[in-house]
Amino acid sequence: MTMFHHSIIVLAVIIAAFAAGKKYFLTTELAMFVSALAGLAAHMVLPKGVDPRSPLMLAETIRHIVEGTFTYFDVCLIFLTATFFMALYKEAGGVAFIVRKIVRTFHARRFVCLLLLVLVMLAPGAITGSGATAVLTVGSLVGSVLLAMGVTEDRRTALIFLLAAMSAACPPINLWAMMAAAGANMPYVGFAKPLAVLSITGALISAFWLAGKGKPVDLEKALSELPEAPEGWNWPRAMFPFVLLSILVLGGRFLPYSFPVLGLPLIFMASALSVLLVSPVKPAVFRVASTTVSNLLGLVGIMIVVGALIQIMTLSGVRGLLSLAVVTLPLAVLFSTLWLILPISEGMLQYAVAPLIGVPLIMLFNMKGLDPVISLAAWSVMWPLGDCLPPTAVVGRAAVMELDYRGDYFRGFVRTTLVPMAAILFLCTLFMVYSKELSGLIGG
Repeated sequence: MTMFHHSIIVLAVIIAAFAAGKKYFLTTELAMFVSALAGLAAHMVLPKGVDPRSPLMLAETIRHIVEGTFTYFDVCLIFLTATFFMALYKEAGGVAFIVRKIVRTFHARRFVCLLLLVLVMLAPGAITGSGATAVLTVGSLVGSVLLAMGVTEDRRTALIFLLAAMSAACPPINLWAMMAAAGANMPYVGFAKPLAVLSITGALISAFWLAGKGKPVDLEKALSELPEAPEGWNWPRAMFPFVLLSILVLGGRFLPYSFPVLGLPLIFMASALSVLLVSPVKPAVFRVASTTVSNLLGLVGIMIVVGALIQIMTLSGVRGLLSLAVVTLPLAVLFSTLWLILPISEGMLQYAVAPLIGVPLIMLFNMKGLDPVISLAAWSVMWPLGDCLPPTAVVGRAAVMELDYRGDYFRGFVRTTLVPMAAILFLCTLFMVYSKELSGLIGG
């Protein structure tokens, strides 16, 4: 048996195991873990694999599974600490203070109010890399303001989802770009400007298409729907944690030889500590931490099992097989189909698509003379748009639950997202096609 046929059989086993797991109602992360174990077992018993009679078989199995689960350990730490920071800030009343101030000040100016609501929605996902976190921290508050603007239920829910998707794509933290870059041994440098241009433009297109027309905010209705901010909050208190976060993140870039290397997890924990220092009320830290971990178990679990699955696919040659299949495709085919393939694959596998599809695409585009940073930035904005698609639909389901959406999921909510989603995908495709000409956008 050739290595090609060996890899084909292992890939078939992995797909079958994943499909069986989903059929029997396993969660996505458990189904992926079962498929990784099944793929490893198939690799060992087939010719060209590990000899099942070897006394080292058990140790080899354990090593690859454990090593794979730690592949994205640093990403998981960033995810957890950033979300804890935002959850603590919300618990302390900072989010409620900012949203109420925006509504009070700009309720008569729909355009300005909508711009500021977009900024509020983008911030949590940009800091944490998670669209679900953006929905859970500020989604219901922004949704209440949109309701007071007269935005219909379908458009309101669609807008919250699209803004959450763009917030997950927004720099500095884009998990898809980070995971694909790590798999390709490419530094996560130069993504800030292209990601910002694409995600912010996408957010503005979504906001003004879905909520641009209508009446000014009904001030009394909006304030009655929003939670009260604790007494004592003011703008210096509200902005201090974000100012500290910016200083700690940018300090290493502007003073690389004198500023200490802290790492993003420590920076987010320092920012969380600053929330405790400036908050007029003391939030329940341990309850917030426990809730954060509980809410993120699914997403962190996916990243852990993705690492194990990628390890097994690399060991068995499946990853090389998929890479070969991608890099042999004509560029014209990729340009005309990736806008559809990437969101659908995200709906199926979540973050696993970044190392599985992104890494060979990086190699191909680099080999063809296209800019891999601009191209990966474009793909990393396309991927989160698929988070409303089954079987996972993590962010879409979060938006529906958080806004208590009563309409039909596909005919109402998903259908309403299609026009702005198509505009965003078209813009990303242009960036991908003209990535070489747009390489001037690359910056730290």
